[in-house]
Amino acid sequence: MKLVESILTKNPCYTAGRKITVKGLMLHSVGCPQPRASVFINSWNSASYGNACVHGFIDANDGTVYQTLPWNHRGWHCASGSKGSGNNTHIGVEMCEPACIKYTSGSSFTCSDKATARACAERTYKAAVELFAYLCKMYGLNPLADGVVISHREGHARGIASNHGDPEHLWNGLGMGYTMDTFRKAVQAEMDGSGSGNTGATSGLQTKDLAFLSEADVIKKIGALFTADQKKTGILASISLAQFILESGYGKSELAQNANNVFGMKKSLSGNTWSGSTWDGKSIYTKKTQEQNADGSYETITADFRKYACVEDSIADHSAYLLGAMNGSKKRYPGIAGMTDYKAVAKLIKDGGYATSLTYVEKLCNIIERWNLTQYDATNAPEETQVWYRVRKSWADAASQKGAFHVLSNAKACADENPGYSVFDEAGKVIYQGKNTAFQPYLVRISITDLNIRKGPGTDKQKTGKFTGPGVFTIVDEANGAGASRWGLLKAYSKNHDGWVSLDYCQRV
Repeated sequence: MKLVESILTKNPCYTAGRKITVKGLMLHSVGCPQPRASVFINSWNSASYGNACVHGFIDANDGTVYQTLPWNHRGWHCASGSKGSGNNTHIGVEMCEPACIKYTSGSSFTCSDKATARACAERTYKAAVELFAYLCKMYGLNPLADGVVISHREGHARGIASNHGDPEHLWNGLGMGYTMDTFRKAVQAEMDGSGSGNTGATSGLQTKDLAFLSEADVIKKIGALFTADQKKTGILASISLAQFILESGYGKSELAQNANNVFGMKKSLSGNTWSGSTWDGKSIYTKKTQEQNADGSYETITADFRKYACVEDSIADHSAYLLGAMNGSKKRYPGIAGMTDYKAVAKLIKDGGYATSLTYVEKLCNIIERWNLTQYDATNAPEETQVWYRVRKSWADAASQKGAFHVLSNAKACADENPGYSVFDEAGKVIYQGKNTAFQPYLVRISITDLNIRKGPGTDKQKTGKFTGPGVFTIVDEANGAGASRWGLLKAYSKNHDGWVSLDYCQRV
């Protein structure tokens, strides 16, 4: 499952900021012939769109899941019934529908291409199974329990939703054989590890466990893996962790999610073999990828990539490659074990031919500095000591403190429950902003002369035709997007939300 965070921050439902205690999940179907989730997202992300707001959409063309509200945010997805509203208790997810159907009256429709329509419905069904399994695990829900996983139609029958027939109307009309009972059983099977996408019992971390985490939480979850790897191999943890972020988009890229491959390791790397490889020698994942030429241009190729049983195997194989890969009769990355200067290690990796990007070194160093990844280097990793995490409005405002906790997750929960509060470490540094805390603009320094400004967060978004040039700029929002670990919105473009730059080229000041 591929998850893209695309929160509807301008929708009145989001700005209302109401939270719920999640007791269930409600499955919807959009009720119109539109397979592209982006159409709904673009339309609904407006201050004037007060009609509806859901927690997620599933694209019918490729099965991508788009999260459009924080999961514990009260949505506007099912209205009310005679016994109240499921908005107060259930997460709502919409499945997009094929373009080749045409509604005639109510939930009845005709279909001009049943094969295509069925493929779309199967795609959204399977993605919904994976998503609901993950959410059930996240909130400790039993999908087979009464009223936990329901459709909009079932919600109406229970008196907590408006009168709709989705999504069963689509499944029935296309002769899919799906029911909400088959759906609930499929969700349970996915949770048990016996779903159709499971390849057998595995040990170790799976990238699917990272899919719904924030970038900061991903780093905290896996940072210790890189520290442990450095202790075994001598390869600097901060560098490997930065490569993980850059190559896999915090473990959320297509390759990472489908193959546990978090370093973009191809099946064949310059004809090399090396000792200590954790790849089984046969499992592959084939996808299109972009390679940068020496002149700066790009070309798209289709390549076979290694598929791993777990993230730990991907990390181990990456380190084994850096230690053992050859360039003729010489080591490709000589002396990498034991190096402690991350800038020097980044240059060694680029010079050895690891990546084709002309700015690979700068990207790695910017990521390390942005997230202070040197804290995970074995030479810097602190001994495990008991620390206090304090929840305050600001470090200086000691009187506002809500509590001090030894367990970070408890401190985060306290901050989430108190709008405007953050979690501070013992040095007074913010390590977590509560979910109700407004984004705080910050300054960045840009050193290069040709950093493109784009109309949206991603290299797949149109360029404005302008460059920032060197200088100090204010970032007023952040977002995920293709081609960078994170994108930032420039203050000068905040009115129309159409001036984004890659934060990989920015240094926070």
